[in-house]
Amino acid sequence: MGKGHGIEELSGFAMEFIKKAGKQALPYFGKGRPQVKFDQGMVTEADLRITEYFQEKLNERFPGHQVFRYDQIKEKYSHEGQRYVWIFDPVEGVANYQAGIPIWGMSLALLDNFWPILGVFYMPATGDLFHARAGKEAFWGKQKMQMPESNVNDESVLFTFSRFHQHYHSNFPGKIRNLGCASAHICYVAMGRADGAVIANESFQGMAAARVIIEAAGGKVCTFDGCNFHLNEYLDGQRIDDHLLVSAPGNFMQIRNSLKPIS
Repeated sequence: MGKGHGIEELSGFAMEFIKKAGKQALPYFGKGRPQVKFDQGMVTEADLRITEYFQEKLNERFPGHQVFRYDQIKEKYSHEGQRYVWIFDPVEGVANYQAGIPIWGMSLALLDNFWPILGVFYMPATGDLFHARAGKEAFWGKQKMQMPESNVNDESVLFTFSRFHQHYHSNFPGKIRNLGCASAHICYVAMGRADGAVIANESFQGMAAARVIIEAAGGKVCTFDGCNFHLNEYLDGQRIDDHLLVSAPGNFMQIRNSLKPIS
């Protein structure tokens, strides 16, 4: 990492903060207006409050660090300038969050001169905490995660995005599910609860932490043509148009071949 803060200090801050942020998020959980399907006002208020809380805590601990914003990344973030940038997503799985469904969370990742350093994903309603340092081991709480290599069969699970059925004909032999939170999908794959996940319509901010966790657990994120996915190509804020497949390396071809795009 060169000169700068030690990884223990940085990861300690991330773990401590995200648990406190979870407490900030819980009072809004399930408080959407029942007469509307999606209460944007409630979600926006929660998002702003939690984001302000993060900026406050970061300024207290690391006043020289940057918080990732699409419109500032090229101006203020360079190898010569302020090297650390935190990527914080305060509410992932917003529809679940406002409706009172516990599959949602918040993610925090750190870049040092554009290189990923660590990723944390926390689900306050369930207490699940996933975390990893880039190139090291991945953990669920204190338990190490290492993706098992197993054949895809009729007991396998594949997580997908909403409207998946409009994009693919499936011969996947197992169960196909959408839990409504992409980072949760990826972390469940990392711990072996599912064999793969198809990700669509995500952003740099939404993928930053989960990418670190899945790779540390031995998994891969690839485009459907089998190429490695390079998240930093989306630093400018554009949505990720390519559909991504998250899986253990040995399962990629079997899962991909079971999904036929609808023309």
